[in-house]
Amino acid sequence: MMTPHRYLGLSPGGFHRIAYVEWGLPGNPRVCVCVHGLTRNGRDFDEVAFALQQHWRIVCPDVVGRGDSDRLADPAGYGYPQYLADMNALIARCDVARVDWVGTSMGGLIGMMLAAQPNSPIRRLVINDIGAFVAKAGLDRIAGYVGKDPRFASLAEAEAALRRTAGTFGLKTDDEWRRFTERSVRPVGQGQYGLAYDPGIAKAFSNGPVKDIDLWAVWDKVRCPVLLLRGADSDLLLKETAAEMQRRGPGCTVVEFAGCGHAPALMDPAQVAVVRDWLTGDARG
Repeated sequence: MMTPHRYLGLSPGGFHRIAYVEWGLPGNPRVCVCVHGLTRNGRDFDEVAFALQQHWRIVCPDVVGRGDSDRLADPAGYGYPQYLADMNALIARCDVARVDWVGTSMGGLIGMMLAAQPNSPIRRLVINDIGAFVAKAGLDRIAGYVGKDPRFASLAEAEAALRRTAGTFGLKTDDEWRRFTERSVRPVGQGQYGLAYDPGIAKAFSNGPVKDIDLWAVWDKVRCPVLLLRGADSDLLLKETAAEMQRRGPGCTVVEFAGCGHAPALMDPAQVAVVRDWLTGDARG
């Protein structure tokens, strides 16, 4: 069962509400936090949460500025220092000493940064299609659409637009696209729909030319076991980056999914099974 919750995060502009949904048995000490990508929200993990809820309490937040969470008054606040602080508050709210973490893209980087800290509460880390080196070409592609604020006259019109911008996610069926679209938009009045995120999150892309991002110094501090997922056609997590992360990582398993790029949607049962089996296998052993 999925239960909605809220808690307060704190930014220089004051408090803001963070929405999250929780699956599984309340009070279960085995907690898995699932965090989405740049323009996404916590409902991206419905299929993963449904598959894991018998063993875990699954916590899926909407990072500030996305989904049902508040928007920041000053978009300059959108960035990893704020995201790390808010997610640390979420872990504290779960009232457990250790958590497992599943993160797609931005959510994977948040998890990697938390796991790199001394005395980190991250026990096991699943990173979905992002890594210690983020290629400029993929960032340029994202910069081309993030921050726009389109309006759609119907869900069908929204789905057509999302099929263009999210075509690399590897969705295969009309049903998957319908569910993906319903999770991606919000009513904005007069029968129209808008994207479920604050266009202000794109401010980071306006601070100068887009460049490669080198996070090897962060990766080298991660000590927990890692499952690294990669879309075979990804332009953000390059094949050579994944190989190097495996070579110098703390026990890093790499799984590549054919038929998609950045980032695998984790809606396909086969993809969900990879995550479930890796985490559950550890739980049994």
